Amino acid sequence: MGWVDRLTDQAEALMQARALMESSRSAEACVAFEQVIRTSDDPYVRADALVQRLSALLNLGRSAEYAAAVDHAFEAARDIAEPYLHGHLHALAALAAHHQGAFDRCVTHLVQASRALGTVPDVDRETAWGWHDLAMAYSYLSFHGHALSAIERARQLGNATGIAEETFAAPAIRLRNAVALDHHGDTDGCLRVLRDIGTDLVKFVTTGRTHLLRPSSRVAYGYALARLAALGEPARLPAGAPEATRLMIDGGDSARARDLRQLGAVCLAIAADRSAEALTRLDTAVVSAETLGAAESARLRSVAYTRCGDHVAAHDADRYAFRLANRRNDRLRDMYVDGIAARLDHEEMRRTTAQYTAEALTDPLTGLANRRQLDRYVSDLAGRADRAMVMICDLDGFKSVNTVHGHHSGDLVLQRVAGVINRVMRRGDFVARFGGDEFVVVLPGAGRVEAAEVARRITEAVAGEEWESLVPGTPVGVSVGWAEVDGTGPALRDALSRAFDVATRQMRATRQHPHPVR
Repeated sequence: MGWVDRLTDQAEALMQARALMESSRSAEACVAFEQVIRTSDDPYVRADALVQRLSALLNLGRSAEYAAAVDHAFEAARDIAEPYLHGHLHALAALAAHHQGAFDRCVTHLVQASRALGTVPDVDRETAWGWHDLAMAYSYLSFHGHALSAIERARQLGNATGIAEETFAAPAIRLRNAVALDHHGDTDGCLRVLRDIGTDLVKFVTTGRTHLLRPSSRVAYGYALARLAALGEPARLPAGAPEATRLMIDGGDSARARDLRQLGAVCLAIAADRSAEALTRLDTAVVSAETLGAAESARLRSVAYTRCGDHVAAHDADRYAFRLANRRNDRLRDMYVDGIAARLDHEEMRRTTAQYTAEALTDPLTGLANRRQLDRYVSDLAGRADRAMVMICDLDGFKSVNTVHGHHSGDLVLQRVAGVINRVMRRGDFVARFGGDEFVVVLPGAGRVEAAEVARRITEAVAGEEWESLVPGTPVGVSVGWAEVDGTGPALRDALSRAFDVATRQMRATRQHPHPVR
């Protein structure tokens, strides 16, 4: 079931508010999301509306509201087992944390966002938008390589779900990369990236698809053209193409669009040899350092001074821009070091109090629960009257892995299989390494249909992994058997033991006579 399929109460109103966000009408969207939050009783709708409202607040630059909005969204999403929602929320929380100077927390959110979005099993529009917003977060935080990878993932999902190519054009990601190169002295690199952005725009113009571009993309294309002109390369666009000014005017109501319009006017004044006007505009412009980096205004000031022949002032402005760009990097490094130091202190204290318990209950190779923790879990389960399914997963041909490739490769295979099994579990399922190459899964509250579905996901996920690079020439698979626990209360422990035996026999039968899991 896709995320949208779960939405019931107020779903239509939520979809309309989302459409406003996609059209870069963040102020209207924010009001619409707040109306949904006030009137909906559906926890899925409320959680999604709170996440989307946080996105709108970030677009509008309403920084005083970030902290409360993040807390409310996480509280609403806490009990919802939906990886898309958590991935999208972590991406937005990373931007809010960065604004607050909490770099360590910011990076943690980015990692959690990527992991959560990477586990979404279905190809859907919502996940595509989650990757898009994660790409934007990476970009604003100067992780340009990660940003480009994430936006490519968004495009792939978008293509598969019918989202127009123009929707995820995302020129702003490459634009921030371009100006960052210029701030650090690589103007040639900046020009190459800006030309590429211009080439993309020409493609949309010649195919008559510029009207499909999102407003946020239009303003970024406009600024790229203006910045290119300020550096002495006026754009050569086909007849009928919108000019930089028109593109920036159509850029929506976000705080970043307003910043780009102000700085774009400076660029166009420089390109028209009106350096005095450009400098005056820079003196009065109020723009966020997050939009294009703190050094952008200083760099434009240097270009303006160069155009009017004041090379001493241009040199001073360039040096200042370079210092600002490196100060940002230094600040990020300092926050990272401080954050990691604080985390290490906290983890050391936590290890001191919990070391022996963790070691006693966790398999050191895979990080899964071990046999001792499985026994505890079964004992706890015996105290309740819930039904359960027990599943045995045994690797096929694992002896050949160790024989041909060695025990180190075998350990790597076990670690990867553990990760695969964890990835396809339902919320609340219990996974343990029973010993050797055998894993045990307990599915509380499940029946045979659910067990069959989980077994299918496990076998397909293991078979779908890319094993050739890890253990070339040695196929890796898994045989799965399961059994229903028939018993409650005090008799449940004996029933679990019998179910283990039945599941093990079924698993061995499956290995000897393989057939599709039903």
